[in-house]
Amino acid sequence: MEARATRERGPTGERRLALLYLAPSLIIFAIFVFYPLGRTFYLSTMGTDIIGRANKFVGLDNFTAMFGDPGFFKALGTTALFVLFTVVPAIAGALVVVLLLESRISGQRMFRTVFALPFAFSVATASVIFALIYNPAVGMANGALSYLGVDRIGWLTEPDLALISISITTVWMTLGYNVLVLSAGVGAIPAEVVEAARLDGATGWRLHSRITIPMLSPQLFFLVVISTIHALQSFGQIHILTKGGPDGATSTLVYWIYEKAFSYGSSDFGTASAAAIVLLVIVLVCTGIQFGVLERKVHYR
Repeated sequence: MEARATRERGPTGERRLALLYLAPSLIIFAIFVFYPLGRTFYLSTMGTDIIGRANKFVGLDNFTAMFGDPGFFKALGTTALFVLFTVVPAIAGALVVVLLLESRISGQRMFRTVFALPFAFSVATASVIFALIYNPAVGMANGALSYLGVDRIGWLTEPDLALISISITTVWMTLGYNVLVLSAGVGAIPAEVVEAARLDGATGWRLHSRITIPMLSPQLFFLVVISTIHALQSFGQIHILTKGGPDGATSTLVYWIYEKAFSYGSSDFGTASAAAIVLLVIVLVCTGIQFGVLERKVHYR
């Protein structure tokens, strides 16, 4: 009996117990990650009928059709601009806010709460709020311009401004999360390190540039990676505010995939799946480059 109990507690028994604990997660991943991913690869090589059912193998024809569509490359360019307009300002703005909050100003807790508040809003809620702000007739944005004597403008209807307007919305939505992450990073900096720097005469920007920002590099690196992935996958605010318009000015790659697959009864799941694979490759490449280049400059204490 003792030998049998020992065998059950051995590597085989531990392996079974580990699989038992992992089973719920593996089932969820299989249903919501692995199966959809495999289905996407399958549909990218299949032709579809008028209602989107896969009916014949076409090989790489969907990829050929995708690369032959000028709208695809326009969506790629729009996506690159959207990432640039959202990731950099959201992280830089959060860093400025956190550094100002750490300057021992009065009402720090209130300001920290105010700047972190956008994190509590969902994408749909924030988009509806900014739809009202950008409203050409009664919106606050044009109201402020009228007060300054500037003519009203179409924030969401002018092609040159629509993407910037959506980018501002996205920056506002992500600023709160970035502030929370960076504030936690600042709070983890050892007080003796800061005091030693102050004793050496480091104050103001010199203290931040030599001590605070380098020690925040793990949090900054994390935000760059996560924010880039989120920006590449953004959909809700674009769909609610502009639906990819005007004239495709805000149609990112994700929205282009949506239009191919679902919008206007298209049901072109083959081309949409091929574009989804390209998006996956872009995400993996961007993440790999960030880990290969930026992580070398991260200071892990």
